[in-house]
Amino acid sequence: MTARILQAGFHLLRYLPPERAHDLTLAALARGIYQAASPANQATQSFSVLGMDFSNPIGLAAGFDKSATALTGLANLGLGFIEIGSVTYHPQRGNPRPRLFRLPADRALINRMGFNNDGAQVVRTRLAHWREHKPASFVRIGVNIGCNRDCEDPAQNYADCAGMLADLADYLVINVSSPNTPGLRELQRPDDLRRILWVVRERCRAAPLLIKIAPELDEADLTSIIRFITEEKLADGLIIANTTTVRPAHLHDHNAHQAGGLSGAPLAARASALLVWVRQHFGDELVLISSGGIMNATDARARLDAGADLIQLYSGFVYGGLELLIDLQNLDYKKQKNPRH
Repeated sequence: MTARILQAGFHLLRYLPPERAHDLTLAALARGIYQAASPANQATQSFSVLGMDFSNPIGLAAGFDKSATALTGLANLGLGFIEIGSVTYHPQRGNPRPRLFRLPADRALINRMGFNNDGAQVVRTRLAHWREHKPASFVRIGVNIGCNRDCEDPAQNYADCAGMLADLADYLVINVSSPNTPGLRELQRPDDLRRILWVVRERCRAAPLLIKIAPELDEADLTSIIRFITEEKLADGLIIANTTTVRPAHLHDHNAHQAGGLSGAPLAARASALLVWVRQHFGDELVLISSGGIMNATDARARLDAGADLIQLYSGFVYGGLELLIDLQNLDYKKQKNPRH
């Protein structure tokens, strides 16, 4: 199929309920339907982050392929990396439907999915199959880990999940910032987060480890987190940022009242400001992945110029589709200053 036909099909999916459209997209990717139109994954502009080479700095954020069902199809889209998850140690159904909402008037999404995924054991099997059949792939695979809703010991739950998946991941992400699991964001408090990171590090010493933070964190809390993770060498970087519970006054779409995490264009200003603040105050101490409101190539270039080592798409991919990915392939990533290890 040609890219034009595939893009037309991508747009038609928007007439379906959001989660149904998402499931069909994953199924199509898993079956290789998009392969013929995908841009080649080029290594000519490769650079090093987290001690490994990336073909380009454009990645897919966690939440799109939660259970690693469509890695081959996603890899064929020309992405530099794919972050699966959030994966929990035990399988989890997530919250009741409907739980995903489009806000087209605001170029945004709201989700309250609740870490629905197939669990670490099933995901491990899929990742092992991927590694066996794609040993030379230049697409990096990150694994984003969440906490089961009903676990009694969050630190142990994170560690069990990380231990199951670390040897098959290029990097791990500790997600303590989703707004859709009750009490999860409280785990960003320094004492709780420190315990989680210590237990995970004990279990998984080799894999690079990042923390995905909430955009609502203030400068004092963020400073406290960065100081102890750098001083105690508990994490290698941050993903800035997760979805937000804040509803800007300028939202127009009728779905703006829905509960859950808001992503897309309304998150751009806050995500960008946090990135700039961390880079200005902490220099190159941490690898920074920027996520939130990257809707076009101009946004991508701006985040890289602001100090992001890598960037991630989610809502931008939902609204921009294959056209956005093709536009991003034309960016000159060599303009990025001082790629960080």
